[in-house]
Amino acid sequence: MKLPIYIYGHPVLRKPTEPLTPDYPELPKLIDNMFETMYAAEGCGLAAPQVGLSIQLVVIDVDVLKEDNPECAGRKMVLINPEIEVLDGEEQTRAEGCLSLPGLSENVGRVEHIRLRWLDENFQPHEEEMSGFLSRCVQHEVDHLNGKVYMDHVSATRKLLIRNKLRNLVDGKFNCDYRVKTAARRK
Repeated sequence: MKLPIYIYGHPVLRKPTEPLTPDYPELPKLIDNMFETMYAAEGCGLAAPQVGLSIQLVVIDVDVLKEDNPECAGRKMVLINPEIEVLDGEEQTRAEGCLSLPGLSENVGRVEHIRLRWLDENFQPHEEEMSGFLSRCVQHEVDHLNGKVYMDHVSATRKLLIRNKLRNLVDGKFNCDYRVKTAARRK
C-alpha cells in the first residue's frame, strides 16, 4: 500500500524518533509499504518520519544508480536503529533532493566516508564502511531520524533566495505525482 509522504513544514519531520523493537506491530508490512511508496515516488531512500512515523526505520534501494556509482550496485537495505560514525571529515558537495521537498534540489556538503551500524529487518546486527553516493544517501536518511532535512545543511543565504519555494511547500502550494500530507490547513 502506498503511504502519503509528509512534506516539508509538517511537524513530524522535526520530531525525534524512537528506537524500533522487534515487537513493533506489523513491521514486515510497514517495510513493504515503505518500499512501495518509495518506488512509486521514484525515490532511492525513505525514512519512517517521511510517512508520519517517529521510529528509527529507513528503506534504501540505490541499485538504479549503479552505472555512475558502482558502490550502489545491489544495495537494497532496511536500516533499523542506524548509527553513523564519521571516518573522513572531508566534505564533498553534491546536489540532493528529497521526497519531502518535491521540486527542489540543493547542493549539500557531506563527508564521503562513514561507518554504519544497523539492524536489518530480522534484527540482525551489521556494520560496514561506506563511501560515495551510498554514504550520502544513508546520511540523508539518517538525518530524517534526527529531525533534520537536507535543507538544514544549506546556507542561510541560499535559503533566503528560495524562501518562497519553501513557503509554498509549507502552504501546500505545489504539485507532485505521489500522495502527500502537508502542514497546510485545508479550508
